[in-house]
Amino acid sequence: MCMRERLSICCFLLFCFLLQGQTSVVTGIDFIGNKKTKTSALLKVIHTNVGSEFNEAEVAQDKKRLIRLPAIADAQYKIEKHEGGYNIFFTIVENFTLIPGANVYTTDEDEFAFRVSLFEFNLLGKNITTGGWYQRDVFDSFGASFRAPFLFSTKLGLSFNYSNLTTQEPVFLNNGTAEYKYNNTSYELLGLYQFNFFNRVEVGANYFNEDYLYLNGATDSNVPTDFNVDKLLYKFIYEYNNLTYNFQYVSGFKSLLNFQYVKSTEGVLPSFIIGWNDFFYYRRVNRKGNWASRLRMGLATNDDSPFAPFAVDNNINVRGVGNTIDRGTGVIVLNTEYRHTLYEKDWFILQSNAFIDAGSWRNPKGDFSDFSDPDNFRIYPGLGLRFIHKKIFNATFRIDYGYGVSKDATNGFVFGIGQYF
Repeated sequence: MCMRERLSICCFLLFCFLLQGQTSVVTGIDFIGNKKTKTSALLKVIHTNVGSEFNEAEVAQDKKRLIRLPAIADAQYKIEKHEGGYNIFFTIVENFTLIPGANVYTTDEDEFAFRVSLFEFNLLGKNITTGGWYQRDVFDSFGASFRAPFLFSTKLGLSFNYSNLTTQEPVFLNNGTAEYKYNNTSYELLGLYQFNFFNRVEVGANYFNEDYLYLNGATDSNVPTDFNVDKLLYKFIYEYNNLTYNFQYVSGFKSLLNFQYVKSTEGVLPSFIIGWNDFFYYRRVNRKGNWASRLRMGLATNDDSPFAPFAVDNNINVRGVGNTIDRGTGVIVLNTEYRHTLYEKDWFILQSNAFIDAGSWRNPKGDFSDFSDPDNFRIYPGLGLRFIHKKIFNATFRIDYGYGVSKDATNGFVFGIGQYF
């Protein structure tokens, strides 16, 4: 090997050594202020690791990941550079996470229903959500759930849900309306996977039993008065989330797709498909305002069935409309509201709310022109108040009053925990 070749190799090795020396690494990650949440659980959430190449943009994303956790009210970070690399310090403000919940809704037709719940959103300090609920809506219902999004790794988790839901449901027949006692007992298992900061999926199955029992009202020879069937539901959920949270204020865009395939395990009923997408858009308005909107668009297999899957309901999509007043095989609903902070001091926030809920449905075996039919259209403007605790997760007590201005309109109050959307 000649002298020139040796010199070239030495220069190349020196260049590689210098280049490696310029690569800064993360030498330490510390969390400050996490009294209940385990440090090991927080390390599972963030994507920056000790020994990895330092990337401040990734650290900023990790801050947002932490704030998205039910256990965390706020998070800030500080970076200290030293000769060996970078130390990162996250300062955490924790939420109180053992949360009771309540939803109450009424209309001017004297309907009254409620749901109460108790959930722990940070079980064992590991960002696991578990709890149960009880509902009284003519009949008694109850359920329980377990959700651990980081059970296996930073990206992979698991969810299990059980419910025994019993309600009195109107069934809309050609010659009038019948009232049925409806029971749905279900067991659901989902796998949870996060691709990156913005995208995640849930995939799994739900085994459930549906039982309809005629109570009163109209009858039809083609519609049974007693109906019981086991079904299997395959579920796929995809979420794109680019929301930024600052206590009661939210900004950004989120899209949530829910797609389901349902079939009868006994072959009694035909299989059907149902899917809907919720689009959320939030925008800060000056210093104390927040504009929030949700658009839901959905379709299902267009069977001529009185048990159509999309419902018009007080506590789901149109405030003040009543308890399951109509059903359809397609849905378009827009909820838009302006939230304004009236008072804020220490942990307490009083927020006002002005909203418009509007929606339309496709009739069973109908066509897309049904969406423009005045008989299917609902418009409910209204006003509300929010009482918010800044240091308790989802501690927003809401009161809304919706007043219908469309055909055959009602009006009524909707009470609940958490923002309506």
